[in-house]
Formats: sequence, structure tokens, C-alpha cells
Amino acid sequence: MVQAYKIEEVQQIKSRLENAKAIVLVDYKGVNIEEVNELRNRLRNSRVDYFVSKNTFIKIALHDLGITELDDNLLGPTAVAISKQDEIAPARELVNFKKELLKDKSFPSLKVGLIGGNLMTPEQLLKISDLPGKQVLIAMVLQGMNAPLTGLVGVLQGIIRKFVYVVDSIAKKETN
Repeated sequence: MVQAYKIEEVQQIKSRLENAKAIVLVDYKGVNIEEVNELRNRLRNSRVDYFVSKNTFIKIALHDLGITELDDNLLGPTAVAISKQDEIAPARELVNFKKELLKDKSFPSLKVGLIGGNLMTPEQLLKISDLPGKQVLIAMVLQGMNAPLTGLVGVLQGIIRKFVYVVDSIAKKETN
């Protein structure tokens, strides 16, 4: 018979994974407590949920949600980073943490990610981590859309300005 705490653990994991836009599995072996605490703080500030649990519990919770793509990577020590808002945040924060604080270590290493329903390899996650945040990307798109309008307004103002100068010079000639 399954013990109640195991069922509860799986339900907690399932609730954390529900509606996730990004799920990244991480091999955390070799990271000490201070480093883990620093990583957790960074991830929390980026609104990324990070936890460690047994692979079987994670697997059962994922299966309950209909996610089976990550099964092959649930081996060895596994931590899970989840974001429900920003698809890139887990990968970006994990990669930046490793670059800034753990330069000489080969861990934590990315195992695999599920972003927007697409399975991502560690190499793809590294590339994605270089992208700016969602808000910055939206601002860039809006700026790109706004630029032609700004140019059009400038051209129209120039035409109106020249028209006013012509009318003004004609008025000055007639008064002289």
C-alpha cells in the first residue's frame, strides 16, 4: 500500500508543475549548500520555482499531467526549475548562475528542458538563455512597429513646416 506522504508529495509536485510554461531538469550534484541557497534566491527573484525530489515522484506527477517527454532524463540527482510566466527565465538564470559563480565547475548541468511543449537539449537551452526577457522582447517588437510611424510623422511635419514657410514668405512679399 502506498504511504500517504508519498501521495501528498506527488500532489505537491503536480500542483507546482501545472500550467508551467517552462520546465528545466538540472543535475545538481556537487553543488554545496551555500551555492544552492544563492541559486534559490536568484531563481525566486526571477519568479522561478526550484525544487529537488525523487525522480519517481517527479515522473508520476509529470505523467498525471500528460508529460512523458522528460522520462529518459529522470536519472541521477535531479532538480526541477519551473516558470509559469517567462519561458526563458529558468534556463537564463541557471546558465547565468553557473557563469558568474561556478566558472570552474561542471555543475549544475542542464539535462533537458520542456519549453512551450517543445523538448530542448542542453545546447538549445544555452542558446535560449542568451535571449532577453519577455518584457524586453515585447518592447523591442513595439519599438520596431513604432519606428515607421515616427518616421512618417517626421516627414509629414516637415511637409507642413515647409508649407508654412512658403505661405509666410508669400505673405511677407505681399506686405512689402
